Amino acid sequence: MTELYAILLFLFVLFLLLGTGLWVGLALMGVAWVGMELFTTRPVGDVMVTTIWATTSSWTLTALPLFVWMGEILYRTRLSEDMFRGLSPWLGRLPGGLVHTNIVGCTVFAAVSGSSAATLTTVGKMSIPELRARNYPETIVIGTLAGAATLGLMIPPSLALIVYGVTVNESITQLFFAGVFPGLVLALMFMGYVAAYSALSRNWNPVQDMAMTFAEKLRNSRFLLPVICLILVVIGSMYLGVATATEAAAFGVVGALVLAAGQRSLTWDTFRASLMGATRTSAMIMLILAGAAFLKLSMGFTGLPRALADGIAAMELSRFQLLMALLVFYIVLGMFLDGISSVVLTMAVVEPMVREAGIDLIWFGIFVVVVVEMAQITPPIGFNLFVLQGMTDHEMGYIARAALPMFLIMVLMCFVLIWFPDLALWLPENLRKGP
Repeated sequence: MTELYAILLFLFVLFLLLGTGLWVGLALMGVAWVGMELFTTRPVGDVMVTTIWATTSSWTLTALPLFVWMGEILYRTRLSEDMFRGLSPWLGRLPGGLVHTNIVGCTVFAAVSGSSAATLTTVGKMSIPELRARNYPETIVIGTLAGAATLGLMIPPSLALIVYGVTVNESITQLFFAGVFPGLVLALMFMGYVAAYSALSRNWNPVQDMAMTFAEKLRNSRFLLPVICLILVVIGSMYLGVATATEAAAFGVVGALVLAAGQRSLTWDTFRASLMGATRTSAMIMLILAGAAFLKLSMGFTGLPRALADGIAAMELSRFQLLMALLVFYIVLGMFLDGISSVVLTMAVVEPMVREAGIDLIWFGIFVVVVVEMAQITPPIGFNLFVLQGMTDHEMGYIARAALPMFLIMVLMCFVLIWFPDLALWLPENLRKGP
């Protein structure tokens, strides 16, 4: 009964604090404080300070603000325009035409950003006007952009994977490589949907650009060289064992600064704006992580995580049934919280269950990230929906309906991961043996 009272208490205090509009990180600390006061005699202030310092001073976490800063720098360059000029000649003749630039552009930028919002904003400001001018259907333009932008949470360097890795104490580099193939497969599934939609839709009548010769396509491809080089520096340095995730992030920041300087978009104002944007985002994530660490410790005193894990074990759920329960749980939770908050809020309880079921935590990290990607496009709190609303002036309901097929494809991707676990595990397991 003690565990039941603890659950009800934690939930009541959490939703009470979140309902007041308090920041998620502070709400988590508030819940933990109440739990410590009621379930232990230890000095709460000392424990809170020690826990927060131990969490936020982690060397692994230094990769996070660096990757955020890299994305902020690139957001202020002409990268999006150059990507469109380089990609459109190759993608325009595919079934579905230039809509594929939404997906491929988001996939490419995700590999140098790590942020879903930065990916959406950067690619969207380039693709939406171009695709509208060519008379592509508005729903497919908005839907593919909303869905493909979530790849920023999957394809390395991923902020969500960094947060997950720190929370469950798993290798960030291993998680990054585990996300490569699932991210690419999900992008291909999005592209397959676009091809099918274009073949079946009655209102598909875009304006076609003039065909380019092969030589002209190659000349336009030079605009992709800067971002490809940056991806090779960041991802390649980790693959070759030259750099850790943190060092690769530092290489990425230097590369982004060089790229911005080469495009003559690196001014004092843009440098300052990128630094302040990275500081705000990193501080927000750090606060959430600190609150989650304190809450995890507080819940440990109640015995709640272990009791729940034992309760799930007593139900004798199969691995598949447990994953289905967690899938539904995270989809519902994602309607009210962003992806990173969902991960850090729940791992104290979910991690023991997953370990008890014998599920690989590297694989589970990819599974969770696919599910929390859905939180970016599920109303009422889907962050990508709000960003698109500001960019397109459409109503929230219209954007959510346009993104629904992408949501269903991500649900399908969860089953693909369950059926083919090596999709996530093959690359990190082989990299452990050395390149």
